[in-house]
Amino acid sequence: MNVLSLFDGMSCGQIALNKAGIRYNNYFASEIDKPSIKVTTHNYPKTIQLGDVTKWQDWNLPKIDLIIGGSPCQGFSRAGEKLNFADERSKLFFDFVDILKHYKPEYFLLENVKMKKEWEVIINNILGVEGVHINSSLVSAQKRERVYWSNIKNISNPKDKNIFISDIFDVNTRHNEIKIHFPETIKRGKNYAQYDQTLKGHGSQDQRFFYFDGKTNCVTKSRSSIPKVEYKNKILIMNPEEVEKLQTVPVGYTGVETKQNRYSMLGNGWTVDIIAYIFSGMEARN
Repeated sequence: MNVLSLFDGMSCGQIALNKAGIRYNNYFASEIDKPSIKVTTHNYPKTIQLGDVTKWQDWNLPKIDLIIGGSPCQGFSRAGEKLNFADERSKLFFDFVDILKHYKPEYFLLENVKMKKEWEVIINNILGVEGVHINSSLVSAQKRERVYWSNIKNISNPKDKNIFISDIFDVNTRHNEIKIHFPETIKRGKNYAQYDQTLKGHGSQDQRFFYFDGKTNCVTKSRSSIPKVEYKNKILIMNPEEVEKLQTVPVGYTGVETKQNRYSMLGNGWTVDIIAYIFSGMEARN
């Protein structure tokens, strides 16, 4: 079995294949981010790196059985500039489509953010399958709704594992602490508390903390999305190992990189257990 991973990042697809027990001969990865490549190479030294996805016509690959990818999502995001298909990053989706048409694999998987329904319908029509919405909160302590398009059979929502921050937060390790300058500004909601550190009144995501018995926000590459947790009247910032747990990545997997790069690539990555769950629908191979 030959696998081609586009926008491979730190190779969450490879972790998921191994978790699902799917054997493969060659794993070709297209990625340009050097820290992500470093992490992949450290964990999977046999990975065959191909470089820039826009140069795909220069590749000379054997028969490909599975193509996977999570094309850059900023142009599709409800939180972004909402430029959809006009956004330069979102145009990479069409490279995914061209590569899919060229190699005609038995299986494919595309992941992206929740987006406007009309954009999702366009992708449905292009790929010939309906996108399935799955929230990572079913398998982790993170709320992260994503859309998955695949011809792998019977994709549905996995069973809820009921995992919360208290299950993955290590109170015995070092955490940076946030001192809230104006505690009177704290407003407690059902899922998190919002505060105003600067008295600017903008209610930004980086000024909220989550409850120890709850779930975190969606982690992204942005520094502001690193979750803060309330524990014994302290506001503590999750360390990279805990964010690895949020993404169901093996603890220490990103450890060869800097702290900030670890946060960034984890935010860009996949929730591995969701991908492994989808892969489990492929027919077993010897």
